[in-house]
Amino acid sequence: MSIGLIGAGRIAQAIVRGITKAGFVKAEKVIASAHVKDVVNLEEMSNLGCRTTTVNQEVVKNSDVVIVAVKPTVVSTVLKDVAAVVSNKHLLVSVALGVSLETMQRLLPSETRIIRVMPNTPIVVMQGASVFARGEKATFEDADFVHRLFSCVGICEEVPEGCMDAVTGLSGSGPAYIYLIIESLADGGVKMGIPRELSIKLAAQTVLGAAAMAINEGRHTGSLKDDVTSPAGSTIHALHLLEKSGLRAMLISAVEEATNRARALANEAKQTSTS
Repeated sequence: MSIGLIGAGRIAQAIVRGITKAGFVKAEKVIASAHVKDVVNLEEMSNLGCRTTTVNQEVVKNSDVVIVAVKPTVVSTVLKDVAAVVSNKHLLVSVALGVSLETMQRLLPSETRIIRVMPNTPIVVMQGASVFARGEKATFEDADFVHRLFSCVGICEEVPEGCMDAVTGLSGSGPAYIYLIIESLADGGVKMGIPRELSIKLAAQTVLGAAAMAINEGRHTGSLKDDVTSPAGSTIHALHLLEKSGLRAMLISAVEEATNRARALANEAKQTSTS
């Protein structure tokens, strides 16, 4: 099995690191392309042991699986460029935000097997949350392959494509929400006299530890919260303030807002591809 990546940025590099470290594929079986001026990323891919090129069609010709890891605004251009060399032997996997299966299918040969993936940036540290949706021609074996591939860099689940925008609003944009929460907790620590570096370390580790418990304990998060909340204690006073300030509602609204924006971007991408 040979894997090609069109695009060689951070997400593409993270995928390569994850799949080679996990033994999913050897680095010499991977080829990546980028713009001729993108010297830094091409060099990084070479350092990871991959073959590199500046010609996208060369990636397709030398791969069984092609991962499109470019900005959404250039996906149409890229797919039009490679369409002539795509055949039904290829599985095409896109990690481009907001580009629908329908849009990609329209730009490629009708029998192309396509899977759309929505990862998030923590795949860079092998802690990503990815979901994928199958195109009409993609098989169960294709879905299993993609599930195993992205499980090398975190968790991966299959969803209907209709969930993709909501996933973007939740886990796609979610790291930014958490960074803001970590920064705010650290600011609180600094206000109360804890040095900045230690405050950030404590806040980040608290989020990491709480997330690990939420995933591994098999209990409702409300139950985990109650473990920390003693009668008349400091935690319940803080939680009361957070509830009065609307933290829960703000986070729900943030996911909703990001979802709606993702839908709008998807519509724009669809219109662009037909123009």
